[in-house]
Amino acid sequence: HARALPPLRHPAVTSFSDSPGGEVSQYLIHGGKTPNNDLSQKLYVMSIVSFANKKSTLYCSDKDLVGDVPEARYGHSMNVVHSRGKSAVVLFGGRSYIPLNQRTTEKWNNVTDCQPLIYLIDLQFGCSTAYNIKEIQDGLSFHISVSRNDIVYIIGGHTLDSNIRSTNIYRIKVDLPLGSPAMTCTVLQSRLSVSSAMVTHTCPDEFFIVGGYETDSQKRMTCNKVSITNDNIDIQDMETPDWTGDVKQSKT
Repeated sequence: HARALPPLRHPAVTSFSDSPGGEVSQYLIHGGKTPNNDLSQKLYVMSIVSFANKKSTLYCSDKDLVGDVPEARYGHSMNVVHSRGKSAVVLFGGRSYIPLNQRTTEKWNNVTDCQPLIYLIDLQFGCSTAYNIKEIQDGLSFHISVSRNDIVYIIGGHTLDSNIRSTNIYRIKVDLPLGSPAMTCTVLQSRLSVSSAMVTHTCPDEFFIVGGYETDSQKRMTCNKVSITNDNIDIQDMETPDWTGDVKQSKT
């Protein structure tokens, strides 16, 4: 269905290509807060459509999901994995409003960590399956997530219940055989304790992490380079820019 994309705060966003390192064909946008403070449950697909006259336009549609459908949320992540010639979307984390039967006038906007389930979404059929991974016991939001081939790395993030930013890295490996998909998780340690950082790709195997928060009141002014090779992840400190006063003093 063709759709207009509403303004959304803190949705999960990822680019989609048919093969590892392939040309980006679509952008996926899930969840987020709408202007009237509701949470979206929709998965939007943005495609670039080219015409014979060489003009291109963005086409937005929403994808209906079936199976274990992720609840409406914000502050979560999506990544694309490739395994055995197939692709899937990994969705994790975020926050949602407390259950409707607990929402009183005073608590109407109270939020809670989503269950620490990992959702694997087959984009072709819109089928979503939830996985309970024993290594991940707490919900996370505003974490960093990067992926390469069949592996997603989840770094840092904020747990609402304990107000901590974990130094764990969750390495999630996805296998997409002809039968049922399989998912395994390994817990690694890092020196990064951060939430709400910005991540940018510099090449398929390299990312930069900038800014974020170490605590609710402590901004993180450092930068890191993340390199992924085969099954390993390496995080290095980078030379920090001379931030302007606006950046140092701002609340965000």
